[in-house]
Amino acid sequence: MNLSIKNELFSIEEIDHFVNHHHLAFLYILKTNCSVCHALLPKVKKVMAEFPKIQMALVNADNVPDIAGHLSIFTAPVLILYVDGKEVLREARFVHVEQFKEKVKKIYFLAEQS
Repeated sequence: MNLSIKNELFSIEEIDHFVNHHHLAFLYILKTNCSVCHALLPKVKKVMAEFPKIQMALVNADNVPDIAGHLSIFTAPVLILYVDGKEVLREARFVHVEQFKEKVKKIYFLAEQS
C-alpha cells in the first residue's frame, strides 16, 4: 500500500460495509480541526504500509456525526483494527506509534495464520 488513503468513508453504511468485507480492515477516525489527528496520520500511514493486506480507510467524524454513537467514539483520533468484522485493537488520542506498530504486527501475524 502506498502512503495515500484511497478510501474515505462518509456514512455508517459505508463504514460497516468496509469493515465487514475485508479480512483485515483499519479505520482512522479524525476531526477536521484536530491537530493531533493531522500530525499522527502520516506516521500511521507509514506503519500501515508495512502491512499490505490491511485495508485502510479514513473517516472524518465531522462528516459522519452518527459515528460517535455507532462506534463509541469520544475523542479523536481513533484507530481501530478489525479482523473478519470484529474489533481487535483500538487506540485513541495520544498513540505511541512504536507500541501501536508492535500490536498491529502481532495481530497481523495471527490473522495470517488463520
